[in-house]
Amino acid sequence: MKILVVDDNQSVLRTLKLVLTPEFGTIVAVSNPQLLPALLAACDVDAVLLDMNFDTSHLDGRDGLFWLGRIKESATAPAVVMITAFGELSLAVEAMKAGAEDFVTKPWDNQKLIEVLHRAIDKNRSQRQQQVALAEADEICRRNEAESHISLDDIKLSHIRRIVDECGGNLSQAADILGINRQTLYNQLKKGR
Repeated sequence: MKILVVDDNQSVLRTLKLVLTPEFGTIVAVSNPQLLPALLAACDVDAVLLDMNFDTSHLDGRDGLFWLGRIKESATAPAVVMITAFGELSLAVEAMKAGAEDFVTKPWDNQKLIEVLHRAIDKNRSQRQQQVALAEADEICRRNEAESHISLDDIKLSHIRRIVDECGGNLSQAADILGINRQTLYNQLKKGR
């Protein structure tokens, strides 16, 4: 698994890397959230542990919420767990509404953090699988709806064209497969234009 840790505190980054590496394998730790788009481009990150505050002039969590929104724009977005030293309940609720899978406060309990990350990854994967299944079901329904308005002649012509394509345009071979003579095949194709 691959975890991306984004926090402006170098001590936090080093500590999290030490804590998480034995459990998750690959831990990428960065202090600049502007690197997120490039780091997520390969779609190989399972979770992002994202600090809420990067600008010390305001500690209201808006930095983290901004980057959370950017991460969650992608259909293949990884799980996101927010982390902050200022653990206000309203901020946690806002982060969850914006798509975060969970919220952790500093200082954290190592084992609990690991469990939170595992749950977040499982939840995110499940949601993505549901989205894929729903998209496939929508596509099947759309195709079925479109096919319900197709005439018998259209179905026949579609089948003939598919066989001709499979034969690489060889009309004699396609006619043999379809059980008709070459002239009948030619007439069917001409009629379908």
